[in-house]
Parts: sequence; structure tokens; C-alpha cells
Amino acid sequence: MKIEVDHTCSDFNSYRAARVKSLFNCESGANFRLSAELAIDDPDWRVGVVVGPSGSGKTSIGRQVFGPRAMWQPRWPKDAPVVDAIAPGESFDVVPAALSAVGLGSVPTWLRPYGVLSNGERFRADLARLIAERPQRAVVDEFSSVVDRQIAQIGAMAFAKAWRRGTGQAVLLSCHYDVLDWIEPDWIFDTATGTFERAQAGRRLRRRPPIAFDLWETDRHEWPAFEPHHYLKLPSMIAATYYVATVAGQRVAHLAVGTRPGFVEARACRLVVMPEWQGAGIGLRFLQAVCERWRTGGNRYGLKGPTLFHTSHPGLCAALRRDPRWTQVSGNLVGDNRAKSKATLAKSAAKGCMAFTGAGYGGHFRAVQGFRYLGEGAACA
Repeated sequence: MKIEVDHTCSDFNSYRAARVKSLFNCESGANFRLSAELAIDDPDWRVGVVVGPSGSGKTSIGRQVFGPRAMWQPRWPKDAPVVDAIAPGESFDVVPAALSAVGLGSVPTWLRPYGVLSNGERFRADLARLIAERPQRAVVDEFSSVVDRQIAQIGAMAFAKAWRRGTGQAVLLSCHYDVLDWIEPDWIFDTATGTFERAQAGRRLRRRPPIAFDLWETDRHEWPAFEPHHYLKLPSMIAATYYVATVAGQRVAHLAVGTRPGFVEARACRLVVMPEWQGAGIGLRFLQAVCERWRTGGNRYGLKGPTLFHTSHPGLCAALRRDPRWTQVSGNLVGDNRAKSKATLAKSAAKGCMAFTGAGYGGHFRAVQGFRYLGEGAACA
């Protein structure tokens, strides 16, 4: 594909314009020309990147790759939450899956209109909508330009992974080189040097840096830092063992594990991944690392046993069903009995264990699904 960019504007001769020309020995700023040869006419690629400094012609190239209509510029309604605005003609499950795939896993954020989101949340919402609506050809301008580099890198990785699961071709235009390794693109054109690189069949030009996390056994005092990002407002678990994952000393994920009477099995709850790390795949790895500890007796009791985990998050449920180390054991569509829950809470309050508000949990629609961790051996089998 031959790209020719030729932009022309008026050659101004005002006093200031003439003085600039004289000071910097610049004859004119009226013309901009760029020529690029991109070997991308075939359908055997999914993600390409045009990278380079601002003003180097990235947007102009993007408009010619697939035509101006392929430029991804979604219009968001002002009076609807993002969960309604994304792919309204598709099934419900498509939307949470797309939001989770790009790391926008905060459920309260799904219920807000696009206009009130932060720059980082808007960046991921735009990518989620692109994944859900999935045009066959799309060009994303200013990719990752308005977010901090932590969110940019994790978001870039999450998007590329999700996009490659389907069909279509996407070209990302970015002035940041730090996202290239995380995208693992099939081809790169650098407007600064005019060079084009394309990976060999079955390979990619960059290798994503590994993300190693440290697993810490701690106490419930870590929970307040994670609690605002949990989709339920619940107190910390009583008599539980708490775990935190960190990357380079930064808090990334949280999990609490309690035991059922008689240690029939452990029960893991309060799984939270910080927003800037959602989409990196750390949450599931962290959950499985903790469950493997309990399966092999690496807990304060020294006892071995399975771990039960419940979630209503569609994306996480789908991931657990795909993983052979887990088996699904329940799929309740309605919450527990409200009257029974109210009586239990009142009894706990009478013992001084907690405050009682007079309400109980349950009776509502909530697709809670239960999974039991079987372990590495099950995966091998």
C-alpha cells in the first residue's frame, strides 16, 4: 500500500510570520509531504501501529489506510450509562465481556454516563466499545495519549489480546513508543524514521514484558485500600486470612480466605484488582496462587483442602469455566432468603460482633456462580 500525504495551506507574510522565517531560516510552513510504503494489503494481520512524534503525519496516514470512515470516533449519549451505550443490539453478555477485557472491570463505572468518567476510564470505554461493536476495519487515533503510562501499557495489552480473539483489523496511531511491547503488533511504521517493520508469519515484532507479582499474607487492615473498588459494600471478613499481591511495591490485588466449620473447605472472597491493573491477567493468577497454597496446606492451619469461590462477574465466570483447574458447582440466579439473612445478622449483632441496620440480604436477582479450585493436577489430567 502506497501512502502519499500532501497538505498545503496559505503562505502567510505577516510581520511575525516574516520575522520567524528570518530568525529560523525557514522559507515556508505551507507544505507538508510524506510518502510511506506499507505492506499491509493482505488480511493476515490483526493489529498494526503507526508511531511517531506529534505532527509527523500519523493521522493523515490513518485516514488513508482504510479511508476516513474507518477512523474510530464513537458518539456517546449523555443520558445513558456506558453499559447501555455499548453495542445496544447485542446480547447483554457481550458488553461486560468487552469492558472486562480492556480492564474496565469496576461495576459502578458501568452505570455512569461516558461524560462523567475519568480520562483513563474513557480510554478503556472507547476500546471496549470498539471490541464489542467490532468493525472489520478501524483506525484509533491518539491511542493512549491522554492517560498515564501505567494505564496506557496495561490497557494496550488488554485491548490487543481481546481484539485478536475475533476478526477484523485495527490500526493504532500513537506518539508513545512505550506501548509497543505491550501491544505486540503485527507491523509498525515509524513516522520519525520512515521505517516499516512487519513480523514473520506466526510471530510478532515485540514481546510483552512479563508481570511478576509478590504474594503477601497480611491482615484485614489492607482491605480499606481495596474496598472502594469492590462491587459490594461489605465489611472485612471475620477470622479470615488476607492476601495482597504487589508489583514493585505497589498494591495490585486483594483476597480474603476463610474456612467453613470443620474445615470442609476454604472459602475465598473479596477479590479486588486495582483499576490501573485490570486487564493484565493478574487477578486470576493471584486467585489461583492463593488457592494452590490452601490446596497444598500452605496456610496457618497446615491443613490441605479445596477452595470455594463465588462471583457474579460475567468475565471472571467465563475465565474460570475455561480453566481446567476449576469446576463450576453452582449458578444461583436469585439471592439468599432475606428473612433468614436478617435473623442471622440480628443474632450476630446481639453477640456484639457487628452493628445491625434492621435489613437483610437476599431476595434479589443476582447471577451468583460458584466454583471450586481443583488444582494443578486437575489441569494436567
